[in-house]
Amino acid sequence: MRRCLAVGLDCYLCLLAAGLLVRFCLNFGGTGRAVALLAVQLVALSFANQVLLTMAVRASAGKLIMGVRVIRLPDAGRPGFRRLVLRWLYGLLWLPLGPWRRLRHGPAAHSGPERPPGRPAEPPEDLAGVRQVRSSDLRTYRAAVRRRTD
Repeated sequence: MRRCLAVGLDCYLCLLAAGLLVRFCLNFGGTGRAVALLAVQLVALSFANQVLLTMAVRASAGKLIMGVRVIRLPDAGRPGFRRLVLRWLYGLLWLPLGPWRRLRHGPAAHSGPERPPGRPAEPPEDLAGVRQVRSSDLRTYRAAVRRRTD
């Protein structure tokens, strides 16, 4: 639930920024030029939020508000620039096509392998080998690792 709310907050903040930038963009002549300028600014803001801010503090703005952090798998370390750029490109270019693919191929094509009854579903993993976790869970994990090595 936190992940969904964090994504929703990121989208809301992006729309808020778009609303603030529209007036600025309209001052630059024709509609086509204003739309192109707005698109470039939104892509730059998205990159700054999803890659640069995540590199600095392990979370985008929405994830910070919801207490979610991004970690590298399998060692729960800080994800590198390359992984974050791949993740951002995946979210920007591939995920928006998901509803279209499901409509075209049906939901069964994307449901994944069947799991035995009683076995919990695997947590979702991103393309670039990073995962989103709650901040409290990350603190608990690190404390357990420290106790284990001491």
